[in-house]
Amino acid sequence: MFMFFHKLPRLLSSCGRITDISPEEKKKIILSQFQFIKDRVVLNEGNEYLDMTPLKYFALEIKEKVRHGLKQNIDYDVLGKFYSEFIRYSGGDGKGLGIVLTPSHVTQLFSQLLEVKPSDIVLDTCVGTAGFLISAMNEMIRKAKDEDEVGEIKKHRLHGIELREDLYTIATTNMILRGDGKSNLRRGDYSRISNDVYKKIGATVGMLNPPYSQAKNRETQHLAEINFIIDLLDRLEAGGRGAAIVPQSVTIGKSRYEKDKKAELLRRHSLEAVITMPKETFYPTGTNPVIAIFTAHVPHNFTKRVKFINFHNDGFVKHKTLGRIPTEITKDKIEYLLDVYFDRVDAPTSFMIKSEIKEDDEWLHAFYYFNDEIPPEEMFKNKLSDYLTFKFDQTIRDRDYLFKEDGTKVE
Repeated sequence: MFMFFHKLPRLLSSCGRITDISPEEKKKIILSQFQFIKDRVVLNEGNEYLDMTPLKYFALEIKEKVRHGLKQNIDYDVLGKFYSEFIRYSGGDGKGLGIVLTPSHVTQLFSQLLEVKPSDIVLDTCVGTAGFLISAMNEMIRKAKDEDEVGEIKKHRLHGIELREDLYTIATTNMILRGDGKSNLRRGDYSRISNDVYKKIGATVGMLNPPYSQAKNRETQHLAEINFIIDLLDRLEAGGRGAAIVPQSVTIGKSRYEKDKKAELLRRHSLEAVITMPKETFYPTGTNPVIAIFTAHVPHNFTKRVKFINFHNDGFVKHKTLGRIPTEITKDKIEYLLDVYFDRVDAPTSFMIKSEIKEDDEWLHAFYYFNDEIPPEEMFKNKLSDYLTFKFDQTIRDRDYLFKEDGTKVE
């Protein structure tokens, strides 16, 4: 009888040495999550059509068809994608469970915008399936000077906290599959971990995709997304860089409570930029997300100009079965965004605006943007034609008073 429970360590060791996992408890937690597979009789009995147990068949399929892709796409959250697909096909869309995985191109963008270095210590207080840590790890390793520094990155410079047991297991396994069994992942509520622990971590970079739409009323307003942002920034070192992808409503402030929280954030931390992302970023889940970037423990200077970027067009397109997929222009779009963000090239105000802010402002490109561009001649002609057609139609209907300055109808 083929027992996947015992096969799992060998499968993992083929991608990264499981004997290097520390602490031992972490391995036990992972294996315990797969206990149900060991106990499922139908999966472990021989099948005459497969000429083997179903579990062995599936394990071989994964080894032959998935493992190679995992090695080739080290930034891709493979287990997270499997998990979201499982949720979707098992009768739920994941939305009710609060499961909205951050797309891999967004997690990579975070590492680029925050200029993650090998010496940084990265913290994600809502780690999910570890998408941000995976991208940060790969960016840090890419810049590392030698194998010793790579070892330090994996052992000491990646920290994540996850409340949900299932997501914690996926996050831990994700890191193991990439040869990292010693990343500092903790299971629990980040707000219940003592400040002494965070001081010992000394995180210089924070990344966050918090749970959305959890604040339903006064009793649950502490679960508003902006509180997750403030909490993350509070737990970074002074001068640390933090980024969060959240709904646009967070930067607007839907209620008096959220507006007060925006003011509180600026009293302790600085807003550096807000990037408006496409509304299909989390497709098929509908939301209008933004990436907000901050400097921790530096009170906001209201005389400085904050960057507001309109990145509605990121070069991705929707596919019927694959979701949003990149095109031949996606890479150029992202490179242009980074060039503009780091002031390497100039951009029209329709793409980026630098502006001073106020606490009650809507921290969005659309709020500060004034379209002062002269329209093309063809557009002007079309609009003029539309206006004259409308005016003629209303005049013959005896509504010419609409076009008089005082708007009065003459009887």
